[in-house]
Amino acid sequence: MAPPLEISIPSTILSSDPSQKPYTLYNITLRLPLRTFVVQKRYSDFATLHAALTSTISSPPPAPLPSKSWFTSTVKSEELTETRRKGLEEYLRAIAEGPDRRWRETSIWRGFLNLPSNSGGSSSSARNELVAARNRGSLGGQAGQVAGDPGIWLDLHREMKGQLHDARLFLGKRDGAGTAQGQYEAGASAKKCLVKASGLLGNLEEGLKIMNEGEKRGTAGAGGLGAGELRRRKDLLGSARVERDGLEKLAVSLAVKSQSTSTNLNSNGSGAAATQQDKSALFGPSVSRPPGRVLGAPIPETDKTRELDNEGVLMLQKQLMQDQDMDVEELAKIVRRQKEMGLAIHGELELQNEMLKRVDVAVGRVKGKVDVARKRAANIS
Repeated sequence: MAPPLEISIPSTILSSDPSQKPYTLYNITLRLPLRTFVVQKRYSDFATLHAALTSTISSPPPAPLPSKSWFTSTVKSEELTETRRKGLEEYLRAIAEGPDRRWRETSIWRGFLNLPSNSGGSSSSARNELVAARNRGSLGGQAGQVAGDPGIWLDLHREMKGQLHDARLFLGKRDGAGTAQGQYEAGASAKKCLVKASGLLGNLEEGLKIMNEGEKRGTAGAGGLGAGELRRRKDLLGSARVERDGLEKLAVSLAVKSQSTSTNLNSNGSGAAATQQDKSALFGPSVSRPPGRVLGAPIPETDKTRELDNEGVLMLQKQLMQDQDMDVEELAKIVRRQKEMGLAIHGELELQNEMLKRVDVAVGRVKGKVDVARKRAANIS
């Protein structure tokens, strides 16, 4: 049995990044059998850890996380800093030394402390932990932050590749299915796998972005990746994105092919779809669809939602909302840049106007001197 982990927070420091507001960093000292190292974390990192552990285990850790102070900052209050340091140390020790091993056996805990992966089931369960929490929708926007761990990133990448492989198999089954029910079930399963793969791909992209930022700041820690490995993972995401797009196009083409086949069967009289004449004979010739928009009318199906169940449609909408949020953030960055350029142009114009005023005053002064010189020259002559 491995010896227990000795963990403590002996001291704190203030951040030295001039581009950000000052904040408190907690020096977490970890004593392993063969080495001792220090990990620096801020309070928001502890809050993210607490939320991820709670959502993964479906139960909060044995010790409560010190509450956030809305009126006092640890940067200005040494008493609050010391109180929070002791509370965070007790929080970590309760997880590391408590009789319940559920929280400290998760990859989230090991990734937070930059600990090496366990041999056996703990490292292989990282994918199942995060994917299960994501399917429950309990991680929310923190799935990308959890994917910032290099080990968990690889597990999620394998899960995404598995989803793409399953989607390809289901699409093959749909193409070879001989009944409409078989085509529908295979198509729905393929769509569900594609939606899950798209969500995992978004988490992987966010996790890779976090690792890139850590590499640029030089704060990647013991498990940091080099620039070459980051480029390789970026290429992996690019190829996976191309594969995902190709499978989505294949699913749409199969859906269009199925619709055209059913339309041909109906036109030959072998289908069961009702024609407009049958509808008129049943409901009467005067019954027609009212013009304009109908309140409460069902939204027409699209090629992406036609073969999805309720869970698949929900996951698809979440993915679309995340994409829209990213587009809005990019648009906000563009607007901010345009505003900065406008302010710079405004300042330049004001400076030019001031210079033109000075030139105008100087021209008037020179003109007055020239007039005086002309008068004197006329008197001399």
